[in-house]
Amino acid sequence: MKILMVCLGNICRSPLAHGILEHLAAENGLDWQVDSAGTGNWHVGEGPDRRSTRTAREHGIDISKQVCRLFRISDFDEYDHIFVMDRSNLSDILAKARNAADAQKVKLLLGDAIVPDPYHDDTQFEPVFQMIEKGCKEIIQKLK
Repeated sequence: MKILMVCLGNICRSPLAHGILEHLAAENGLDWQVDSAGTGNWHVGEGPDRRSTRTAREHGIDISKQVCRLFRISDFDEYDHIFVMDRSNLSDILAKARNAADAQKVKLLLGDAIVPDPYHDDTQFEPVFQMIEKGCKEIIQKLK
């Protein structure tokens, strides 16, 4: 199983989702490949936001070696599932879909709810971690 997590800049939410799902998959003995990407190119080549890295580390997850990248059309071919954090990410990725098969791979991580962007509020990284972890646990249950 290959899963891609997507947010705006690929420095806060999607790196957390990448790390959390990778961690949970390993705990469940699942041989899944997980990656993350962004819809905007501001941070390409950089590591995750230090606040995301710290929050993940506080939960025993190391995301420090991740490198931010931009979503590519070829990701539709490479990944079985593409989970996005909010409706803006959803519309951006669906706009790149070449066909119905591409579009069917794309879903909001939390079903109908969104994962808010914590970038401008340091106090939101822990609540966002909790939301993402809940979503990732549901993915494990549905797809394992």
